[in-house]
Parts: sequence; C-alpha cells; structure tokens
Amino acid sequence: MINLFNAQIESLSIHRVGNKNRGENMFVSASTFHLNDEIKPLIKEYFLKPFREKEESYYRFHHETDIEFNELYNLSNQIFDDPFNTHEYSKKIATLLYEQSTHPHIKSGEVYVVYFEGMQLDNEKVSAIGIFKSELKHDFLQFEQKQSNLEMIVQQGVNLQKLDKGAIIFNKNRDEGYKILSVDSNKYDTKYWLENFLGVDVLADENYFTKNYLNFAKNFAKDVVLPAEDKKQEVMFMNRSMDYFAKNDDFEESNYINSVIDNPALIPEFQNYKTEKAPKYKVEDLTNFPIANKAVTDARKKIKNVITLDTNIQIKMDFVNADSAEKFVEKGWDEDKQMYYYLVYFNKEEKK
Repeated sequence: MINLFNAQIESLSIHRVGNKNRGENMFVSASTFHLNDEIKPLIKEYFLKPFREKEESYYRFHHETDIEFNELYNLSNQIFDDPFNTHEYSKKIATLLYEQSTHPHIKSGEVYVVYFEGMQLDNEKVSAIGIFKSELKHDFLQFEQKQSNLEMIVQQGVNLQKLDKGAIIFNKNRDEGYKILSVDSNKYDTKYWLENFLGVDVLADENYFTKNYLNFAKNFAKDVVLPAEDKKQEVMFMNRSMDYFAKNDDFEESNYINSVIDNPALIPEFQNYKTEKAPKYKVEDLTNFPIANKAVTDARKKIKNVITLDTNIQIKMDFVNADSAEKFVEKGWDEDKQMYYYLVYFNKEEKK
C-alpha cells in the first residue's frame, strides 16, 4: 500500500524525446530544473495524482536472471546508489526512451525524471524514481489587454489534469527487481512503454492474487449463478465473497467455497468453471494466498450490488453488512398480478 502525501521532489530533470523513426531529434537539458514555490505543488500533483486514483497493480523488472540485461534496472541502481548525480543518469534514461520511440504511433514529448524522498510503501519510507512523459498538447486561451480591448490568443500546452505516461520505481526489493507502478493514458502504445522501455513483468504478490481471484468470482457469479438462480443470488454471492475477503487475512479455497456457496449443486459448477476459465483470470494454482485489503477495497467499488427491475425500481445491497439482504429481502410470485416481487423488511426509514 502506498502513501504519496509526504513525497518530496529532490531532483527534477526535463528532456524532450522525438519519434526516432520520423527523424525527430531529442533534446537533453544541461542541468536540473529549479522548482519554485509556485510550480512545485502543481507539478507534484501532476505526477502523482494518477497513482492515487489507480488500482495498485505492481510490476517489477524482468525476472532476476534477466536483470543484468535490463538497462533501466541498472540505471535505477546507479541513481539509488548515487542520487546526487540523478541528472546525468536521467540523460541516459531519455536516450533509452528515444531508442524505443520508433513506432509510427509514438508521439514526441517531454520526459521528466524525478528523484523522490519520503514515499511510503507498505508502511516503510523509501526513496523512488519517477519517469513521466507528456505527449498530447492542448489548446488554451490567453488574454492580453491592448488599449481599450482584450485580445484573445490561442496557445498550446500540457494539461496538468492528465498525465500521459508515468512510472514510479520504488527503492525496495532490489534483488527481485524493484516494485514499480505504471500509468498509461494512451493505450495504443502500451507495449512501447511497459515492455520495450520499462521492461517489466507483473508482480505476482498478494495484491495481484486478491484482485485476480475477486475478478474470477465476479465472473462466476455473472456466468453461472445468475443463469442458474436469479439476480438476487448473484448479488448475494458477491456480497458473501466480499465479506469473506474483508474478514479474513488469508484465503483458503475450500473454506471460501463453503462460506459463499449456499446451493450445493453449484459447487461442482464452481470447480468446472475454474478448470475452464482459470487461465483467463490467472488463478490456475490459486488455492491459498494472503489477502490484500487494498485490493478488496478497490474491488468493492467496482462490483455492482444493485438489482435493477423492469418497473423502474432498484434495490441496492450492502457489502459491509452482507447478511442483511439474506435476512430482510425475500423474493416471491404474485398469482393475481402474475409478477415477481421482492419483500423488504425494516424497522424505520433512514433519513439521510
């Protein structure tokens, strides 16, 4: 889990990288950029905001047998060992990115190499290297007073509300390849950023396992529980799943199955679904793993816990109190109206 609030920019280098295949050049700054009090909070927010809003899906440099061939890994080692010379290493990072900028879709842009102190990762303060790129330029208006009129001038610049590409390399787990977060707003050239430049693999940790298994469970609910039973049972299955993940420190599959599947007939269906779909959701060998609370919180925000009826009525379930729907919501059939109904029990209406 990360906390970026106290992160401090110790060094900022800015270079420009063109598309090598189109004959565009690169420009390397002679020295670091001096941040004044006006720019510092704006640029820090520009760099870090996307990482606070994104799920924490970590990467690492390719497996340790390949680390010595990853130039960016070696440059990261040098920066962490010698942070006062970050700017000199940043020139090599810009050159490395330029060498990978050959696909026709890749846009030229500014590359920012930042040395951070005060990052918090897994409750530990660490330094970090930030590599960011701004590509898309946006039109904006400037106004200039000339005699008795205001003149309107169109200019182009970087939108500080949207970072195009970025990676944070945390100074932790060097031997395994460092923990890395990445964002990319432009999905058409992801291979260029993640594979060719960063040279990373997904980090298979508890966050990765938890996220994948919850995604697998959500699709089992949609593909199997809903057709076999109804929308309420689909929602209830995910309610119980979220409840299990929220209340346990470790996942154990047989215990999970017994906790969340009410209908015994669905147990073999669950096992068959896992056999068939496990490679798609990358849960083939997942039967035991530590549960990552942050991944549970992120998944909770994405899972729909609403029953939508064709009579323009919605019933929203509560993941925090998962047993409430089981106790206080009943489904039935009305012979006179020839319609299904939900019966909801309550003591009083909450005035919110």
